[in-house]
Amino acid sequence: MDRQGKQNFVANLKGVFSNSSVVVVAQNTGLTVSAMNDLRSEMREAGGHVKVVKNKLTKIALEGTPLASIDEFLSGPSMIVYSDDPVTAPKIAIKFAKENENFVVLGGALPEKKIDLGDVKQLASLPSLDELRSKILGLIMSPAGNVASLLNKPSSNIAQVVKAYSDKSEAA
Repeated sequence: MDRQGKQNFVANLKGVFSNSSVVVVAQNTGLTVSAMNDLRSEMREAGGHVKVVKNKLTKIALEGTPLASIDEFLSGPSMIVYSDDPVTAPKIAIKFAKENENFVVLGGALPEKKIDLGDVKQLASLPSLDELRSKILGLIMSPAGNVASLLNKPSSNIAQVVKAYSDKSEAA
């Protein structure tokens, strides 16, 4: 990589580190191309990104960013997984690590906070932003449905009572 390429790489990473909600650092020793492509496509579908990084250039890009604490995880063949949603990248990275022994999650960072492997696993266990939105919408809609069924219930009860009286009078 020439000097201009390195400068572009550092500038691109600086933007990633300044704008991402979470960055997870992993090592990918011996990961096959097809497995790497699977990870990239799964991450892209969920709204995240995967980038194989050069450690020295990444450390330069980290300087002055909110995620600067991840520099200690950068040794050996490293890659970063990042997303705007703080749950997406950890969830997919942990799932992929369980399926592929050559992919090892080391840790990561939220803005201004370094997280270790345990914290990454905790983030991965949380529901995604879309799942939370649907649950909240369900909770909001549930009372309205209950009110509607309660309003219909008395009228159906009255109708059943009237029908029972009419059946009784017809039988007599």
